[in-house]
Amino acid sequence: MKLLDRYIRHTVVGNILITLLVLLILAGFFTLIDELGDIGQGDYTTQDAFLYVLLILPRRAYEIFPMGVLLGSLIGLGRLASNSELIAMRSAGVSLARIIVSVLKSGLLVIFLVLLIGEVVAPNTEQYAERMRAEKISKQITMKSRYGFWARDGHSFVNIRKILPGSQLQDIYIYEFSEKRELEVATHAGFAQYQGDHWLLKEIDQTRFTKDGVVSRKLEQATWDSLLNPSLLDVVVVRPTMLPVWGLYRYIGFMHDNGQEAVTYEVAFWSKIISPLVTLIMVFLAVPFVFGVLRSVGIGQRIFAGALLGITFFLLNKVFGQMAIVYGLNPLFAAAVPGLIFLSFGVWFVRKIH
Repeated sequence: MKLLDRYIRHTVVGNILITLLVLLILAGFFTLIDELGDIGQGDYTTQDAFLYVLLILPRRAYEIFPMGVLLGSLIGLGRLASNSELIAMRSAGVSLARIIVSVLKSGLLVIFLVLLIGEVVAPNTEQYAERMRAEKISKQITMKSRYGFWARDGHSFVNIRKILPGSQLQDIYIYEFSEKRELEVATHAGFAQYQGDHWLLKEIDQTRFTKDGVVSRKLEQATWDSLLNPSLLDVVVVRPTMLPVWGLYRYIGFMHDNGQEAVTYEVAFWSKIISPLVTLIMVFLAVPFVFGVLRSVGIGQRIFAGALLGITFFLLNKVFGQMAIVYGLNPLFAAAVPGLIFLSFGVWFVRKIH
């Protein structure tokens, strides 16, 4: 039986890796096409575009992993079926349950890979990629620290303590320097919103430093013409795809402590938690399909069926995620339902084959 496990593992895992590689090449190609339109803006070059695409591929791999696992499993087991090897195994007395166990053992190796990509590699590479791209296009040097977001804007330095959705900022400090690097104006605004091509600052306290002394004033509102734009600030907004599980857990606690809604992050958190189980479900689902309706069809039809199922799973994930946000569904329920639907379908199909 160990020899059987090894043979099935080699076939299934090998085809999963090849399938993921092909899907990643396609995803990278289409992403690069999208990036070509931004080449030439600021300091963004062709080399930067290629680097950006390479750095976000781990996140793409994590997103397409369920589809890649299902497709690879269908192709691998399909090859065994086409060569009558599955029939030989059954004729030798190997039960369907035993074959499923061997396939699931192969899935355990793939789980380690998806955890490595989703929790270690993808969050770090995507954050760096998005920051690098934004800085190149806007020609601005930025930094995120424990004291908020910092950016250079001409002869000024800007410190933003809180970035809100909808191009809104809170607690903004602007330090304007002369060409001799002497501080001329220090401005604090309680709130800012992007309107058209400029920022509207509100609740302003401004201090001007002159040779004759220091002059302070308060303003209800004023416009601020800055090179800093919302697209650059979007890079430092914490997005669920950029956080590992432990980062999501801490950020959800932070948002709850500050009285903010965190449903989007909770759905992402539970999706990452059950991701290993989803991977096993996809591997399991390939078995009844190969023994059932896809037993005697060609590889093209297997690929089509796998792609269709993978897209269906992806859409179900998106739909239930949005329903959790809009209708207040339990985040764990919303994250688990697509996997449970596919698991139920697979169990029903196995019983039908028996």
